Amino acid sequence: MTRNWFPIKTTPWTLGLPLLTFLLLFQTTSAPERLDFWLYDTLITAIPSEPADDVVIVAIDELSMDRLGRWPWPRTTHAQLIEKLHQAGAKTIVFDILFPEPSAEDQAMADAMQKHGNVILPLHLSPPSRHYLISEQLPAPTLASAAATLGHAHVELDEDGLARGLYLFNGLGDQLWPSLALAASEAPSASPIVSNAPPYTNVRQHYRAIPMAGSAGTLPSHSYIKVLDGQFAKNVFRGKTVFVGATAPGFGDILPTPFSGLNQPMSGVEFHANSYSALVKDELISQVSKPIAIGLAVLVIVLLSFTLPRMRPARSILLCLTSLGLLILLHALLLIGAKLWLPISHAIAIPLLALPVSSALRLAMTNSFLNRQLDELARGPTMTLEEPSLRHPPQLLSHFQALLQPEGWLLAEGDEVMTSSGLAAGDIPPLDTPGQWHHIGGQSWVSLVRNGVTYRIGLKLPNDLSREAIQRYLRRLPLSSTQEPVRKTGPRENISARIERVRVATERMSQMQRFIRRSFERMPDGIIVTDELGVIRFANGHIEEWFREPMPSLSGLPLARLLEGHDPRDNPPWHETVSETLTLAQSRTVDLRIRDKDFLIHFAPFSLPDSDQNGIIANISDISELREQQRQHREAIDFISHDVRSPLVSQLALIEQLKRNRGHIEPEQLDQLGRLAKRSYHLAEEFVQLARAEQLTETRFYECEFLAIVENARDSVSEQAAEKGIQLLLQGTEDLWLKGNAELLERAVINLLTNAVQYSSSGSIVNIQVFQAGHQACLTVSDEGEGIAPEEIPYLFDRYQRQKSSELSGNHGTGLGLSFVNVVVEKHRGEITLRSRPGEGSAFTLKLPIAHPLG
Repeated sequence: MTRNWFPIKTTPWTLGLPLLTFLLLFQTTSAPERLDFWLYDTLITAIPSEPADDVVIVAIDELSMDRLGRWPWPRTTHAQLIEKLHQAGAKTIVFDILFPEPSAEDQAMADAMQKHGNVILPLHLSPPSRHYLISEQLPAPTLASAAATLGHAHVELDEDGLARGLYLFNGLGDQLWPSLALAASEAPSASPIVSNAPPYTNVRQHYRAIPMAGSAGTLPSHSYIKVLDGQFAKNVFRGKTVFVGATAPGFGDILPTPFSGLNQPMSGVEFHANSYSALVKDELISQVSKPIAIGLAVLVIVLLSFTLPRMRPARSILLCLTSLGLLILLHALLLIGAKLWLPISHAIAIPLLALPVSSALRLAMTNSFLNRQLDELARGPTMTLEEPSLRHPPQLLSHFQALLQPEGWLLAEGDEVMTSSGLAAGDIPPLDTPGQWHHIGGQSWVSLVRNGVTYRIGLKLPNDLSREAIQRYLRRLPLSSTQEPVRKTGPRENISARIERVRVATERMSQMQRFIRRSFERMPDGIIVTDELGVIRFANGHIEEWFREPMPSLSGLPLARLLEGHDPRDNPPWHETVSETLTLAQSRTVDLRIRDKDFLIHFAPFSLPDSDQNGIIANISDISELREQQRQHREAIDFISHDVRSPLVSQLALIEQLKRNRGHIEPEQLDQLGRLAKRSYHLAEEFVQLARAEQLTETRFYECEFLAIVENARDSVSEQAAEKGIQLLLQGTEDLWLKGNAELLERAVINLLTNAVQYSSSGSIVNIQVFQAGHQACLTVSDEGEGIAPEEIPYLFDRYQRQKSSELSGNHGTGLGLSFVNVVVEKHRGEITLRSRPGEGSAFTLKLPIAHPLG
C-alpha cells in the first residue's frame, strides 16, 4: 500500500495548545504578579501624581521627640495641637495615632476636638493578645464620642512586600469602617456601612491602588513641636486637611512603596495623606479582575494562533513585537487615562513565547516527515537482537542463571567479588583474553571489559551429559565487541532529495515490517522469539492474552522464568528444555497448562542469516478444545461400551434362553425383554437428542409459544406421573413468545418433568410454573422428592453424571438428560438454575429471552 506524502503544517491547534499550556503553568507561579507589579511601578514612578493643594502633614519627627520627651505624650499636648490648628484655620484634622487606652487627660483632648468639630481618629483591627480572635481596637470612649468620625488605618502590602493601595472599607462583619482618607474626604460614601457577614469575620471591600505624589517627603510637612510653638506661616493650614502622625525613624509604621522600596520607606501618615490627595482628585486606581486579564491572554493566543501560521518568519517577528507594544500601550492608557489597573503579564508573555514556539514548529516541519517515517520503523517489531557483548556483566550473569541453572556462580569487578555461590575468589584462573571462555573441569570462566573495568564471570556446571554441550555453546557465544564504531557524517545533499530517498526506503521497509507484524499477529498460535540467552525479544498478542502479562514486561524476560511462573514443573524443568534447545540446537515439543487451558509449545532453534546471532522461536498452540473433544470421545466410548452394551447383552442372553426352551415362554420373560429393549432405545434416543442439541444453530429458530410447549411436555409425562399417583399442577395463563426450536425445548421440559416424577415419591405433587420476569420467559419445575446432595450440584449438568443417591435407590439414568437440558438452554441464550436441599425436594428454573421484549 502506497502512502501519499503531505507536508505537516503549523495549525492554530499546534501553536495554540502549547501557548495555552504555558498560560496555565504561568498562572501557577508568582511570576505574573511580580511582572504586573513591575509594570505598574514603572509607569507610576515615571509619571508621579500631583499632590492636592489642601493636604499637609504635621510630623512627629526626631526634633519633636527630643523636645517633648519619650512617647506617649500627654493627651493635653495633643489637645494643644488641635487648638493651634483650629486657630490656624485647619478644615480637617486626621490623627494617624492610636488612642486605645483611656487616660486622665482624655477630657481635655475631647474638649479640644469638640471645639474644632472635625477631628478624625483611627481605629485598628487586631487581636488583643496572641490567643484571642481579631477585634476592633477603637479609641478611648471619651475620644471616640468627641471625634467627627472614625477611620481604619490599615494599608495593604502586596506579595512582594510593597504598599500600593488600601481597602476603602474594612472592619468586622457587622460594621465596615472607611479608611482615614475616605473619612477625611467628606464624601457621601465615607460613613460606616453595615455588612451581613458574621461579626467575627474580617471584611474588606473596594481595593484601590494609590498613585503616589513621589517618595517620602514629597508632601508638605511641618514639625509637631514647631506647630505647637506657633512657628509656621500664617495661612499654611487655613482650609487644609491636616494629617498628624509619626515620621521619626523607629517610631510608627513604615511602608515600602514603588518609589523607594525598602531603602527609603514611607511613614504611614504620609501614605494616608497620599491616599487622601488621590481620592479628592479622583485619581484612585481600580484593579481589573483577574478573569478579564486571563480572557485578554486567551484572546491574544487565539489571534496569534490563527495569524502566525499564515505569515513568513520576518512578519511573524514584527507581529509579535507589535502585539507586545500594543498590550503595553493599552496598559499605560488604562492606568493613566482611565485609572484602571489591567494585569497584562499573562497577555504580554504570550507574544514573547509565541515567536520561539512558532519558529520551533517551522524548524520541526523540515524534518517531521523523516522523523515520522523513522518513528514508524522504530515502533514496529524488530528482528535485530541485542548483542550479548553490549550487556552489562550482572545482567549477563542473571541471564546465565535463568538459562543454564548452574550449581554455582561468581561475579567479580576487578579484585572485588560482587556475588558468588559455590565459587570463591581463589577459584578464578588466569584469564588473558577478554571474551574467551576457559573451561576447567566443571567450571567455565570468562573475563569482560566494560568501560575500562574488568569483570570476571564464573559458572559451576552440573556434572552430567549436558555439560559438554553447554561449554560448546558458551564458546560460540560472542561476548566481546570487535567492531569499530561507525562514524556518522552529515548529509551532503539537498534536503528535499534526501527526504525523498529516505521516504522510498522507509516505505519499502515499512511494507516488509507490516507484513511480518501482521503475519505474526494473525497466526492462530502464540509466537515467542528469544535471543541466544533465552531472553524474550518479541511476542505476539496471543502470548500477552494467554499469560496475562503486559507486553512491556514480556520483553527482556527469560523464557524459562515466564514458563516456570505459570506452569511450574520438575520433570523436566523448563530451564533444561530451553537450554537444550539452544545448546543442542534441537527442537522440543512440550505440553503446557495455563489457567485450566491446555497448550502445546514447540521450541525451535534458529539463526539469523549473515549473522552469528541465534535464538529460539517458541510456537504455542491452544489445544484445549482438542483435549475436550478427546475427553468427550472417551466418555462416549465408555458410555456406549457400558450403558448401551449392557442392556443389549442382557437381551441377547434372554433370547438365547428363550430359544433353548421355546415351549415354555413366560409373560414375565417377555416383559423383561421389552424393558431391556425399551432401555436400549431410550439410551440411544437421549444420545441422539444430545447430539442434535449440540449442533443446533439460530438458523433453525422460529417463533413459538412457551406455555404451549410446557403444556405439551406435561401431557407427554402425565401417564408416567399417573402410574405413581403424582399430580402435575401447571400454573400460568400468559402467552410468552420465544424465538427458538420448539421441538428441542419441549424435549428439555420433558426431561425436567421426567426427572421430577422419577425422583418423587408416590402421591406427591410436581408444581409447574410459567411466568414472565422482565424480558425473560421463566419455567420452574419443583418436586417433593429427596433433593440433591450439595456436593453433587456443581457436576449435575455434566455428561454421564449420575446422582449417587439415585443409583443406590435403583433409579438408573443415563446421565444425559440434564446435560441435554443445559445445552438446549445455552443454545437459546438462556440460563438454568437449581435450588435443592436434601429431604426438601428440588426446583429447576429455566430463563429464556422472549422474542419481543418491548412489544
